[in-house]
Amino acid sequence: MSRSSALASKATGYPIARVSAKIAIGKRLDEIPNAVTSTTGAAFEPALDYCVVKIPRWPFDKFPNGDRHVTTQMKATGEVMAVDRSFESALQKAVRSLEIDNRTFFGKIRHGCKNKVVN
Repeated sequence: MSRSSALASKATGYPIARVSAKIAIGKRLDEIPNAVTSTTGAAFEPALDYCVVKIPRWPFDKFPNGDRHVTTQMKATGEVMAVDRSFESALQKAVRSLEIDNRTFFGKIRHGCKNKVVN
């Protein structure tokens, strides 16, 4: 299980890890009941009418002199996840949950980032 599949499982309510383990021991999708719904099988695709946004929480308030370059090294100390019917609403909910200065956050998005991404 990766962090991405854990997010997908939370967002959809589909037990990805459980179903993957059952498949690994030789079961077919039609033989695995969905433990969450108890009415559908594992081959049932969940219908989604919402959008889920996940944003990492960087601790720049605690470490103001920390390196802010985005690299492959994990620097986040947490994350927020928000659900809504549109991407815009879910993004705004997630940003509010970060408890940061939203004017700074959205101002940088609006004007674009001038720094290059470090490879």
